[in-house]
Amino acid sequence: MTRIRPFHPGDEPALAEVCLRTADAGADASGVLDDDDLWAEIFVLPYVERHPDFAFVVEAEHGRVVGYIVSAPDTAAFEAWFETQWWPRHAARWPEPGADDSRQAGILRYAYGRRGAQAQPFGEEYPAHLHIDLLPEAQGMGLGRQLIARLELALRGAGVRGLHLVASAENSGAIAFYPRVGFEPLASPDGTQAFGKVL
Repeated sequence: MTRIRPFHPGDEPALAEVCLRTADAGADASGVLDDDDLWAEIFVLPYVERHPDFAFVVEAEHGRVVGYIVSAPDTAAFEAWFETQWWPRHAARWPEPGADDSRQAGILRYAYGRRGAQAQPFGEEYPAHLHIDLLPEAQGMGLGRQLIARLELALRGAGVRGLHLVASAENSGAIAFYPRVGFEPLASPDGTQAFGKVL
């Protein structure tokens, strides 16, 4: 029986695995970077450390985690924390890249460039942001819709007025999905598509 439940400490390795297996525009990113661990240290683990109350997981039979949603209720504050508290822990393992044009170098530049004062331009209207990932076996069952509804309920309860996300322009499934759950497309940087929703 598949169910959605709150994040529990100890879920981190399972969330990291789901992140890796969906990180390449929704496909398995194993081996895409020199170090598979990098994906989760940027896109899921900081969220469950900083805001565990806004993290929910999809649990399949035998307690196996097959999906999750995580969120930061205040993007600017989260990015400031990421810059000053979270990412410095990883600088020795993943130094700031030089002129390298590899995909890993690009992701590291993104991590080093995250700044609280440089949050997305739509962060004022939509202060929260999310990341959501489901393994292929958990897709097409309405679980993405249920995860978003669960998160929206928690954010509304905390007085958050808007929610946004940014998807890769290559992730056609995601781009088709978000308007179906009430998100509006927003002006976006090249290679991405942002969406926002008033709560």
